[in-house]
Amino acid sequence: MINSFHARLNKLKERLSSPELVNNKGLGNEIGFYIFDYPAQFELDLRSHLEKTIRGIDRKIIQIDLFRLLLDYLTKRNLLNAAIDLQKNKGDDEMLRALKGPLDEEKRIAPEIEEILKDRDFDLVIIHGVGGCYPLIRVHRLLNCLQPILKDKPLVVFYPGEYDGQRLSLFGRLSDDNYYRAFRLVA
Repeated sequence: MINSFHARLNKLKERLSSPELVNNKGLGNEIGFYIFDYPAQFELDLRSHLEKTIRGIDRKIIQIDLFRLLLDYLTKRNLLNAAIDLQKNKGDDEMLRALKGPLDEEKRIAPEIEEILKDRDFDLVIIHGVGGCYPLIRVHRLLNCLQPILKDKPLVVFYPGEYDGQRLSLFGRLSDDNYYRAFRLVA
């Protein structure tokens, strides 16, 4: 497993640099959404490698750490400390119920990402930090909400789990709804 993961990591630079990816070539009119799935235990290896890889690519890339975005958004709305207190005092279920509306992928999180991208020139968007957002944000819903925002710009999501081309499974254990419109970035 570790050799396969590192072999896939070593293909990242070439794939993220490829004109086909940035220009959405060869997709048959499909949207340019890609998933790089990986075993969650290699999160730190992935982060380190991704940082080095992106520095070596001559493309305008916008990176979004979804976990950082979530924390910043909750802080900006003065909800972070209240959510932490609620979780401590009443448990996870109460906290999740209270944050369901404020963290709605369509009405709140996708518009936050749209604001980050607004008026910026970029070739590619990368989203990572997905695992830390579970169960507050569901990736399959967020991807659906980002389609009209990104239009013809490619998106790569680094996903700690498994993606078989149809189904997302966070951490290789938690199945998400089907997501048929993304491609595996590197097989």
